[in-house]
Amino acid sequence: MRILLIKTSSLGDVVHNLPVVTDLRRHFPTAHIEWVVEETFADIPRLHPGVSEVIPVAMRRWRRGLTSPATRNEFGALRKRLSSVRYNLAIDTQGLLKSALITRLAQARRCGYAWRSAREPLASRFYDERHAVSRELHAVERNRRLVALCAGYAVDGPPDYGIVSASAPITLSGTGNGLPAFDFPYALLLTATSRDDKLWPEASWVVLGLYLRARGIASRLPAGTTAEFQRAQRIAAQIPGAAALAPSRLGDLAQRIAGATLVVGVDTGLVHLGAAMGRPTLALFAASDPTLTGILAPTPAINLGARGQPPSVDAATAAVAELI
Repeated sequence: MRILLIKTSSLGDVVHNLPVVTDLRRHFPTAHIEWVVEETFADIPRLHPGVSEVIPVAMRRWRRGLTSPATRNEFGALRKRLSSVRYNLAIDTQGLLKSALITRLAQARRCGYAWRSAREPLASRFYDERHAVSRELHAVERNRRLVALCAGYAVDGPPDYGIVSASAPITLSGTGNGLPAFDFPYALLLTATSRDDKLWPEASWVVLGLYLRARGIASRLPAGTTAEFQRAQRIAAQIPGAAALAPSRLGDLAQRIAGATLVVGVDTGLVHLGAAMGRPTLALFAASDPTLTGILAPTPAINLGARGQPPSVDAATAAVAELI
């Protein structure tokens, strides 16, 4: 059996799709599972040993140069790649027009969300088979439910993200990959996110970092952009022994997460990756609903806050005390 999954972005959404691979492997152990994903996030499906092949795309980059020869050539290669293979199923768990367009290229029974279930209802027009899945479910369970309906089995048990290192966290010492080794307990403080209304106050991060320092846990603050790195540096400068981490590849960050004693972050894809990798994780919400997109993993994890109700620093330190 050959199955094509289409979930291209964003980082958190890609992480939320990992449990469907575990579900599929449980019901179809010998299936060949391919995954179409935005090139920026291609390291995430590769963390799951049940993914047979990752097919990177560049929809974001292509949109900036729709008429360029490079875009035409790359999209043409994708069309040729997907149309040259016969899949039993092509399942779009994203429900957007861009993902539906990719799904349409596949030679397969194309499945996706029904009109009222898709994030962009017009996407449902591109599928051969459409399924209604409640939009009130958590994103992880929506993915699992859709794939189960398409593949003909029932969802059972908690989500399993399938990341091998989740059961055996690595220590980043002598890895030989050019990353500086951390030979001490550390927490990853994920202070950056895509929207300013999701941020947590810098002063609160400092209090949390001092709390961790007093308990023998150093703080490391990753960043993805220059502005994020400057923010991380401001926070780290006020916490003894803390350090801001310069932008790095997603795969390197995954290794950092795997070795962390604790992951604390705002509503960002990396905090979901922390929980998926089995790390004790605290997610801080200020502008989104954790019942729909919060951490959902069988690991020590806590969601704090809600839309318009960011958590207090006292609540955060109390939650950290539970996790460590």
